[in-house]
Amino acid sequence: MSDAHEPQPCEIEWIDTHCHLQLADGNPDASILRAPNVVRIVVPGVDLASSEAAIELAARYPGRLFPTVGLHPHEASRWAVEGDAIADLESCVVAIGETGLDFYRTLSPRDAQVDSFRSQIQLAVAVGKPLIVHCRDAFAEVHDLLEAQGAGPWVVLHCWTGGPRWSKRFSELGVTFSFAGPVAFETGDTVRRGAAVIDPSAAMVETDTPYLSPPPHRGEDNEPSRVGLIGEALAAVWGMSVEEVAVATTAKAKAVFSL
Repeated sequence: MSDAHEPQPCEIEWIDTHCHLQLADGNPDASILRAPNVVRIVVPGVDLASSEAAIELAARYPGRLFPTVGLHPHEASRWAVEGDAIADLESCVVAIGETGLDFYRTLSPRDAQVDSFRSQIQLAVAVGKPLIVHCRDAFAEVHDLLEAQGAGPWVVLHCWTGGPRWSKRFSELGVTFSFAGPVAFETGDTVRRGAAVIDPSAAMVETDTPYLSPPPHRGEDNEPSRVGLIGEALAAVWGMSVEEVAVATTAKAKAVFSL
């Protein structure tokens, strides 16, 4: 009998919409080889150096890897120093971000996070590219900033963990929800209840490599070959087949990132 947690067969194709291959300790080439059914991978930057590394890595895999450029809320205090250089890279990437707000750890002051996030929202809108948003313990603040800028249709809510109430509110802005490991965690009931009120046509899947590895790989470095496990969790939530989830999320990812 096959293991239900094995990666999906190669005939089921996925797009991993958030995969920090350039930050992983292991060999990114080996990780890519282990994921033949992950046909495209979006590699987000979290600061200037990692954004440049994402661009360099993607250049080795044209048509398979796609970089983004941005400043993570943990690094938001560096926007004054790195912001112009990050903005100058926008023509090389498919999206702006990872940006957003993280009021759980607050590794940068809240004011600095808001300033950096607002600047990157404005950049994404100005250049007409999607915005990859990190939101932790800051649902109201992220919602209000996006609404004020009219940025909803450009927005990808990365590693979405909101429950039904916030999922409905953000849906009204026209955002795209990207689900990662937490939707499959034993402790992920709130995430699954949030996913249940989201239309599958507004969703994508991601690994957030090397973080948040789904069961049965908790505690291990994540990698793109496990993106199908996220799809399995969503299939159970939506009452769909895994193949149907793969088709829906792949179509959405192609449309959002113009892949």
